Amino acid sequence: MEQSARQERQEARADTSRGDGGRPAAGLGPMAVLRPVRAGNAFEETVERLLQVIKLGVVAPGEKLPPERELAVRLGISRVTLREAIRALQDAGYLDVRRGRYGGAFVTYTPPAPGAGMLRKVVADMGAADLNDALTFRMAVECGAAQVLAATPLTDEQRAVLRGKLMDLEEARVEDYRRLDTAFHLSIAELTGSPLLASACADARLRVSDLLNAIPMLQVNLEHAASQHQAIVAAILAGDPEAARRAVAEHLEGTAALLRAFLG
Repeated sequence: MEQSARQERQEARADTSRGDGGRPAAGLGPMAVLRPVRAGNAFEETVERLLQVIKLGVVAPGEKLPPERELAVRLGISRVTLREAIRALQDAGYLDVRRGRYGGAFVTYTPPAPGAGMLRKVVADMGAADLNDALTFRMAVECGAAQVLAATPLTDEQRAVLRGKLMDLEEARVEDYRRLDTAFHLSIAELTGSPLLASACADARLRVSDLLNAIPMLQVNLEHAASQHQAIVAAILAGDPEAARRAVAEHLEGTAALLRAFLG
């Protein structure tokens, strides 16, 4: 029985990274988060888009960004502009650019250690109004994404992707938890097939990422969150939009309550 469960986890993870013919599953990964930049502020917006991928952990510390050619096409910019943005992020300590056959732009950014002091600093920097607005925005777009996905007839591959993201999160080491939690939540929006919705959810997550990273890891909270994540997936796979919305809302309300508790 244990061997069967292990095999199921391996197959689910394989489906999250391969589509038909061994190609990456559509809509999942750094390219799903990135959206084209506007010509007037190409450099600044390219830095912003790449920072989003880095700070959300879509590309994990130690891993490298997609090839320049793919990034330039996705962002709708020249490779010269892309290289300038990468150089700026390297100077700021977010990337390490290596040359040669196995080179590339490798992520060096790691979130600061969690703690109540760090949380208060993040909130002070944001301001109470921005904090409330960010939490409201996240509630709206993530509940909406879950509703849309639950109302969508899912393929076997999409179901496997969602289950695989959940399994990765449930088996995550503490140091990887926030990054894999982000991947789980963003996958719900990405699987709807709406680039605008995926982008909105990524933006909402980025607005609270420093807050979430600052929350100390409590085992009882992780266990509670695991039950809530399972309820979200169960509602989506059952095709119940209202149950999916309620499950996401309960989960996000719990996170907001935890924030308030640590802030005293």
